[in-house]
Amino acid sequence: MPSASIPFSDLTEHPIVQAPMAGGPSTPELAANVSEAGGLGFLAAGYKTPEAMYEEIKQLRGQTQRLFGVNLFMPQPDNADSGALERYRAQLADEAAWFETELGETDHATDDAYEAKLAILFDDPVPVVSFTFGCPTQPVLERFTKRGTYTVVTVTSVNEAQTAEFLGADAVCVQGVEAGGHQSTHRDDPQADGTGSGLGLLSLLVQVKEAVRLPVVAAGGLMRGKQIAAVLAAGASAAQLGTAFLVCPESGADVMHKQAMTNPLFARTELTRAFTGRPGRALVNRFLREHGPYAPAAYPQVHHLTAGVRKAAARAKDPQGMALWAGQGHRLARDLPAAQLMDVLVTELAMAREWLAKQGGPALGSPRAAGPGDGPV
Repeated sequence: MPSASIPFSDLTEHPIVQAPMAGGPSTPELAANVSEAGGLGFLAAGYKTPEAMYEEIKQLRGQTQRLFGVNLFMPQPDNADSGALERYRAQLADEAAWFETELGETDHATDDAYEAKLAILFDDPVPVVSFTFGCPTQPVLERFTKRGTYTVVTVTSVNEAQTAEFLGADAVCVQGVEAGGHQSTHRDDPQADGTGSGLGLLSLLVQVKEAVRLPVVAAGGLMRGKQIAAVLAAGASAAQLGTAFLVCPESGADVMHKQAMTNPLFARTELTRAFTGRPGRALVNRFLREHGPYAPAAYPQVHHLTAGVRKAAARAKDPQGMALWAGQGHRLARDLPAAQLMDVLVTELAMAREWLAKQGGPALGSPRAAGPGDGPV
């Protein structure tokens, strides 16, 4: 187990983190292969039962002795507008009929079994735990520290990063607006989120680095080693990649989802509430175009409402009805095994570092060129 006082860069051989991707893409096999190749593999506990999370942890431990992480969703407020949900249900009725399935119920708990998952991770600690959609309380973070678990809080603003530092997180993962999947905002504000007004990664990264002294992991649209070098040069301790690993054979993403990444039919991405009720970046398809403008800010209720339709669309091999989560760099996706992709990224990173060094000055982006925020916390 790592010590929470060590630099983040000491957790991995290479400064590459495989993003936790809830809903299927993250698997024990994917995380194990990334960790074995010198990165930091992650499991995604979001949407899973506590028992399923623990089973995946056991599977992963059977495949690698290296460090890995588990990501948790923070509990969400139960304040969805029931009228808006019923109107959206009525709008989706034709989708359910077309795919010969039922729309889901929306009376599920909104805490994603957070307390039960915490209990498992306290009882049988894992090396790293990260959090999405909020920041744990100080006692929770302290308890992880006592168990030797390194904690990372995903943030989308300077204020969120400062909160994570104040409450005792070991590091923050800075998510730029380019990132695929959900925006990890700590508070879902319908007036601000999902409008495309979020900060790009480099701009946000520099602002966060100047505001907190925690190690920073950079995430959002990263697909190449030269991009990793860029965020390291800007002060990040590591880069987190999701879409790049989504197309790997070890990923549990549906084959139609993987193929869509480089399909010319899906040329761009948008932020939408259409699939889950929370802003997320996905490839623009028919479902997103037709329903995105009308989806209410109701997470996770909309996720449960649309789950059956999305699964039926996948069974029908119809990507136009699926949630095709993807970052802005999706066209750069490479269909490679995870270990091979890691090797390619490491080689590209080394070449970029060499090029930067030849420009004069220090080899920007090298592990030992990190700033004070990479030191012990």
